[in-house]
Amino acid sequence: QVQLVESGGGLVQAGGSLRLSCVASGEDLSNYYMGWFRQAPGKEREFVAVINYDGDYTFYADSVKDRFTISRDNAKNTVYLQMSSLKLEDTAIYYCARRVNVCTRYGCAVQNWYDSWGQGTQVTVSS
Repeated sequence: QVQLVESGGGLVQAGGSLRLSCVASGEDLSNYYMGWFRQAPGKEREFVAVINYDGDYTFYADSVKDRFTISRDNAKNTVYLQMSSLKLEDTAIYYCARRVNVCTRYGCAVQNWYDSWGQGTQVTVSS
């Protein structure tokens, strides 16, 4: 049973930067794709970014592409989201999540849903 805990959120001025962290306990994250999502006030949760097992593949929502960078350190069982050039519309609760996959000695088949979520960390961008 994996537990995910986000940290690093806070109040930041527009144009500034923050780095979010997601630390896992209970299971090794190296066998999983990991994603970041966010939920703004009054809106539904939306996809932000995803990263594969060793970080050689990443994908971003258009709204954050070229501003956010997802990375991971499997030795620390941690996933990061580096956010720069922050905008007011980036204000949200940010969640990390584990994407479901089935792995064998020959490789892994990644599924189309996430099975474990953290409780989120608040990011507030001010003018």
